[in-house]
Amino acid sequence: MSAPTAASPRHMRRVAVSSFIGTAIEFYDYYIYGTAAALVLNAAFFPDLSPLAGTLASLSTFAVGFLARPLGAAIFGHFGDRVGRKATLVVSLLLMGLSTAFIGLLPGYGAIGVAAPILLVLLRVLQGVGLGGEWGGAALMATEHAPRDRRGLYSAAPQLGSPVGYLAATVIFWALSSGLPAGAFDSWGWRIPFLLSFALVLVGLRIRLKVAETPAFAAHQERLRAARTPLATVVRRNPREILLGAGSIVVVYVMFYTAATYCLTYTTRTLGIPRNTMLALTLVAVTVLGATTFLVARLSDRQGRRRVLLAGSVFGVAWSMALFPLLDTRNLLLVTLALSGALLCMGVVYGPMAAFLPELFDTDVRYSGAGLAYNLGGVLGGGAAPLIVAQLGERYGSSSIGWFMASMAILSLLCVLALPETRNRDLTA
Repeated sequence: MSAPTAASPRHMRRVAVSSFIGTAIEFYDYYIYGTAAALVLNAAFFPDLSPLAGTLASLSTFAVGFLARPLGAAIFGHFGDRVGRKATLVVSLLLMGLSTAFIGLLPGYGAIGVAAPILLVLLRVLQGVGLGGEWGGAALMATEHAPRDRRGLYSAAPQLGSPVGYLAATVIFWALSSGLPAGAFDSWGWRIPFLLSFALVLVGLRIRLKVAETPAFAAHQERLRAARTPLATVVRRNPREILLGAGSIVVVYVMFYTAATYCLTYTTRTLGIPRNTMLALTLVAVTVLGATTFLVARLSDRQGRRRVLLAGSVFGVAWSMALFPLLDTRNLLLVTLALSGALLCMGVVYGPMAAFLPELFDTDVRYSGAGLAYNLGGVLGGGAAPLIVAQLGERYGSSSIGWFMASMAILSLLCVLALPETRNRDLTA
């Protein structure tokens, strides 16, 4: 049976819900790890280290997941370009959800010794592989189904999965941290968000299995134009688009994982702001992220992807220098402003990305190309950034972190300048 046309409103609603729910679940899985890494995993899995060394070790396991994401993009991109978007996304959801849930069952260092952090790293790698394959497929499901003049709007669906997934993760951690007796959260309460992934993955599968293959890929199959080795083909054909696309999204990762992961550690342990207070303030900032992501993705259909991406990168340069001075005031209103500004910057760049990156590549290599660019950007901006800023803050003070973040925003700005406008590109090519 052929795929429904892109113009079918009913089918587009189903596609949007599927893209949104799938990425929300997978990003929820990913973000609960980041929150746990900032708050409790150092004590549970690295108890023999000093607080700083334990935090760095915990954040290192966080970085491992990012290093695995390009591998996931390569593996799932291959099958997504050869077999289809839908089947590949089902497998990525299963891998991500089950590896997350098993973290909740993993004994700590006190129970099984060094095997505990080793198994933690292994499960984190599987998380990274799963998410590495998720985003590219979800973005393609939305953009390849959508009418050309509304690709930005519909591509907002998978992008909204990120802030909603993080919002859900933060709410659950905040509720558990607030409601459990002293010590219970650190001892076993942190496991509950991970175990919820067993139920969430069933919900995601039920929704995702109802969506048809994209019209672009269906037409591509009829022409028998599948690349034999999509990864090798896209690296040979589009190295410039991969590298510049990766650089263009670095500012997104730097802003988010500095604000949402490192700043949570910095404000609670260095500035002495209570953990529950910081989790509550983060909810405000994530709400700003969600609203900005949707509005700017929609705006990119009228103004073009490139223009709004440039504006977001410029704003990122400026806000990088303001973030830590605002945090250091310890004034809760200004702390909220600091985090909200960082995530607003992220939303401006992140909103159009699910349309912009796929539009850079042809159908036969689009899953591989878009996924690889997105996840390579994550290695530098998401995996390395929390470690770099932790070291910079310890050695040179918080002002040095602002300079690092600004330099990453400038990198993204230069990469977007070097790429073309993609809004009117035909995705059936």
